[in-house]
Amino acid sequence: MEEKYCQSCGMPMGETDELYGTQQDGSKSTDYCKYCYEKGTFTSEVTMEEEIEICVPILVEEKVCATAEEARAMMKEFFPSLKRWKQA
Repeated sequence: MEEKYCQSCGMPMGETDELYGTQQDGSKSTDYCKYCYEKGTFTSEVTMEEEIEICVPILVEEKVCATAEEARAMMKEFFPSLKRWKQA
């Protein structure tokens, strides 16, 4: 099974819908996590660069990346492919 990622913050969504955000009607969003998307809207209005800076300490704390610089570089490469940040 292909791993799903939040299309805003890039967080792995796991194999259940536990981390899925919600649409306005209360149904699960398959695109965004519960931290980024609630009741059909994003929980914060940020730029891609601001989202990256929010996520940097999390990736370092969770030991996904060894340093903030490594985390930042990885996300700057990955985030433009995510639905929320894709250029139209």
